[in-house]
Amino acid sequence: MFSRSPGQLSGTPAPFYEKVKQAISEKIATGHWRAHDRIPSEAELVAQFGFSRMTINRALRELTDEGLLVRLQGVGTFVAEPKGQSALFEIRSIADEIAARHHHHRCEVLKLDVVQASAEQAAELNVAEGTSIFHSVMVHFENDIPVQIEDRCVNALRVPDYLLQDYTQTTPHAYLSQVAPLTEGEHIVEAVRATPQECAWLRIKEHDPCLLIRRRTWSSSQIVSQAKLLFPGTRYRLQGHFMS
Repeated sequence: MFSRSPGQLSGTPAPFYEKVKQAISEKIATGHWRAHDRIPSEAELVAQFGFSRMTINRALRELTDEGLLVRLQGVGTFVAEPKGQSALFEIRSIADEIAARHHHHRCEVLKLDVVQASAEQAAELNVAEGTSIFHSVMVHFENDIPVQIEDRCVNALRVPDYLLQDYTQTTPHAYLSQVAPLTEGEHIVEAVRATPQECAWLRIKEHDPCLLIRRRTWSSSQIVSQAKLLFPGTRYRLQGHFMS
């Protein structure tokens, strides 16, 4: 029984329908009510909470509008099937981004070899320290202007032919998407200062702002790669597309 104490009636308490929404949402979030379960009727909820039928109806209506419940006329109210979530923004292959602007992309491969995973690299790829992994470093150009340094570590067991590809003709992103389709991704974005070597590769000054995107990708629950993508701040911006 949900009772209204004197303290709830004083000051500026939450509206009663919000209290009903919160109680129902908690039952769904904790798994007490699962997808497709029929919840109590309006009359049963009135008796349970002690609020008016109008209050209960508003709570159910708003939870339905929010996608948490499904109401079937003459049948009852049910817990809705949970909806999948998608990333707020998607980072595409740099080559695809450049092509979309009708510009020319090219890549210079600076490093492409086998290394023994350091403690940091091992943690990122979820492998044992000292495991043989693949490491690549390359600079991507747009109309012969450097726009990205890609420093990538790859799980060698998951992508054994990574070193055999010609990355002047394709990109790591394109190849990995083909052989280990993305099922999950993680992005961390931060502002950083480039090292002197990175400044030389990007043809920027020492104190020019840079944007660093750390990206990890999974395929079939296995981490495939971890990449550090460094952009000159004056030559790149993040763009997102949102749908309600």
